[in-house]
Amino acid sequence: MRRAAALLAVALLAGCGGGREEGTAALWITRDRGGEVLFEGKVSAGLTVMQALRREAEVETRYGGRFVQSIDGLEGSLRERRDWFFFVNGVAADHGAAEYRLADGDVAWWDYRSWEGDDEVRIVVGAFPEPFLRGYGGKTRPAHVRYERPSQAAAARAIGEVIRASSVALAGTPVPGSANTFVIRTGPRSFRARLESPRGPYTFVLAGDAGRLARDPELARFRFEGLP
Repeated sequence: MRRAAALLAVALLAGCGGGREEGTAALWITRDRGGEVLFEGKVSAGLTVMQALRREAEVETRYGGRFVQSIDGLEGSLRERRDWFFFVNGVAADHGAAEYRLADGDVAWWDYRSWEGDDEVRIVVGAFPEPFLRGYGGKTRPAHVRYERPSQAAAARAIGEVIRASSVALAGTPVPGSANTFVIRTGPRSFRARLESPRGPYTFVLAGDAGRLARDPELARFRFEGLP
């Protein structure tokens, strides 16, 4: 069922963006939920995700070229329940790679992983702060930061500067329903993201040193969740 859903998502024909773009986008290729980095480089903005991938890797496709079967010989397998999945700015794509056109600064991320026993992964923290800054499909939402304790206020303000937050306030302060939220909590160290619907707002929740993340926003790079 998950493989069929993945095939359907990647095969969607709806366009996303178009025209000529200046600048560059990032292309990442990893495996096992970002555990091993196979490629990291820059590609021209304006390319589709598929065109960008073909510029840097040997690619085999299925379903009229809209589903990636293998990258540099690493092949999806129904028997082993492993496939290639892609994100743009950390958000799982709901457009085909042949249709999604990259804008300047976007991150196109391909990951090869098992989908057995795995909930659908809609958003990951590894491209932070791009989900807040560049969003998905050229659309962004206002961002708000909320924190649990007054002692976290300075770090919360620093995170707010990184993601260009509209407000930084204690937990319990209302957040507009259409806005993205970054929550700073207490408790065992963790960093996770959740997206309730493919195009809905998302929430990032960090328990740990938010000031450290603000000083080095790439700490979570390539990770589905967590910090080093």
